[in-house]
Amino acid sequence: MALSMTHQIGTLAGTPIQAESGSGSGEPSTATLSTAAVWKSPSPSIRCRAQKPDAVDALSPPLSPCRSPVLGGIRPDLSVACQAFAVEMEALPEAAVKEHKEVAPAAGTREKGSGGVPVYVMMPLDSVTMNNTVNRRKAMNASLQALKSAGVEGIMMDVWWGLVEREPGSYNWGGYAELLEMAKKHGLKVQAVMSFHQCGGNVGDSCSIPLPKWAVEEVDKDPDLAYTDQWGRRNYEYISLGCDTLPVLKGRTPVQCYADFMRAFRDNFQHLLGETIVEIQVGMGPAGELRYPSYPEQNGTWKFPGIGAFQCYDKYMLSSLKATAEAAGKPEWGHTGPTDAGHYNNWPEDTPFFKKEGGGWNTEYGEFFLSWYSQMLLDHGERILSSAKSVFENTGVKISVKVAGIHWHYGTRSHAPELTAGYYNTRFRDGYLPIAQMLARHGAIFNFTCIEMRDHEQPQDALCAPEKLVKQVALATQKAEVPLAGENALQRYDDYAHEQILRSALLNIDGYPQEDKEMCAFTYLRMNPDLFQADNWRRFIAFVKKMKEGRDLHRCREQIEREAEHFVHVTQPLVQEAAVALMH
Repeated sequence: MALSMTHQIGTLAGTPIQAESGSGSGEPSTATLSTAAVWKSPSPSIRCRAQKPDAVDALSPPLSPCRSPVLGGIRPDLSVACQAFAVEMEALPEAAVKEHKEVAPAAGTREKGSGGVPVYVMMPLDSVTMNNTVNRRKAMNASLQALKSAGVEGIMMDVWWGLVEREPGSYNWGGYAELLEMAKKHGLKVQAVMSFHQCGGNVGDSCSIPLPKWAVEEVDKDPDLAYTDQWGRRNYEYISLGCDTLPVLKGRTPVQCYADFMRAFRDNFQHLLGETIVEIQVGMGPAGELRYPSYPEQNGTWKFPGIGAFQCYDKYMLSSLKATAEAAGKPEWGHTGPTDAGHYNNWPEDTPFFKKEGGGWNTEYGEFFLSWYSQMLLDHGERILSSAKSVFENTGVKISVKVAGIHWHYGTRSHAPELTAGYYNTRFRDGYLPIAQMLARHGAIFNFTCIEMRDHEQPQDALCAPEKLVKQVALATQKAEVPLAGENALQRYDDYAHEQILRSALLNIDGYPQEDKEMCAFTYLRMNPDLFQADNWRRFIAFVKKMKEGRDLHRCREQIEREAEHFVHVTQPLVQEAAVALMH
């Protein structure tokens, strides 16, 4: 027996959703569903009043980057209605579809000069199965229709190296071809992530997708292809950048493998580039971010808010360190990395290297080592961006790179967690400007996380400061004249987080908007059953509308929310009819 549509959407995150019955007897309900029970129609008697963003009612925010609020399950009446709406839309004549779609402006039709920040939604990590098919096809199709109805610009999807290139040089795009055609059919644009890392072991990873088997076999033969810490612990999330230019993967260098993958993607989806596929985000490290795997959650190695550990102890990294030290006339500095930088879960003041007073980070040796460590990361980004730019030149797509929002211990002098990740950012040095300048040289977009966070939500004993960090990055991108895009680091559905995202996206630095400066895009984490829960969905539609209006947003919050509710209300007859039909 086939699963109901409710279960189809309920399984988007692997969580079955039980449909509510009218009684406790187990008899199926035959009650007529009405969207009026979910969405109240706008009342002309409601008065509009201004409200400060900080006064918005909030859910209890999460206190670490590893935990998010647990929200209620999806309401069966809303999920059935959303699913039925999608099915009914497909069955309608073209003129009728046009009429319904005109209720809300199409996502990609913002008028020139109208401002606003387009919103994309991140797809589930396992949108394509290990068998190269679309996962939960019916639910996926209906969910994309629902996102389109909310006014989003498009979706972001991971294109996993480990799924596509099962054999060296042989690419299976099966599930991705179907998923991209779905997006095209619904008029959604796509940000495609070239995911050269493994899935599993990072914050929010809900499934396991390893690197290609043939690449893992090479790492097993030569463990130094994996990032290594000072205790000899290997990290298999991403091939060490120390061997970027060495033919260690079946006769090819890692950078050549990445370039070949991107070239095969371009050739296979040439007909969608620039129209449906509008952005290529190039993976450059764990979680797809330009960084070292300095804070791995897997096996409990690291826990928030630990400082992490340097990842430069494989033989290829140490060989580079040795050569650099000799060139600097300090051969004694080239034998190893810092040995007094503590452990993954230490705090800065626990360690001689990171402590405030007399710390090794602020010595001649510290400057030498941190400059080499961070430059290796920049060079890695430069190599892959050069390949990406060459592959996608004249295709009409933009290229972006994601940088991690490491906000804990930001208030200390050494900024230890940023240093171990490869960002040479301290109280006395801007570590994000060099990254922005590198991206600017290649015309790439700087994509940054933790946009939804506020300083006071985070543990203050760890001197977390996400707002200050976002401000620093925004200023660096403005100085380097590189576009800035954003993502939320954790799943949040409350108005309080939405208001912070809006403020950050409009680059309101020190409370003053930067004239004609906005983020070029925002990607919302992530499509799952919680997003389609009634209250969350209502808030999400209003959020998308506010983001699209951007600096032209002169109306108050209540008015926009009434308009969002009105959009659902005017489609009520169609949704109700389809929902009743599905229940029979």
